[in-house]
Amino acid sequence: MIRKNKKKMKVMVNAQTLILDGDARDVICQAVEQMHIDLLVVGSRGLGKVKRAFLGSVSDYCAHHAVCPILIVKPPKEHHKHKNFKDRVA
Repeated sequence: MIRKNKKKMKVMVNAQTLILDGDARDVICQAVEQMHIDLLVVGSRGLGKVKRAFLGSVSDYCAHHAVCPILIVKPPKEHHKHKNFKDRVA
């Protein structure tokens, strides 16, 4: 629900998950254009600047090349502090 002027409005969201083959950066941007997507939501692995420079970043590429707005979702801070589940539970 989105609140606007203290009134509730229902918002319909149509979300799709696709499995495509190819270079993720190119395939995602092509699908966005062909399907006339309104908003692209992608995840970020939270790599540092150096690793991102060497490995490349799909989310960064899409942010610069997609023809629609993009929302990049970062991993939770806990993800960086604990490398495995046992550390989080202990």
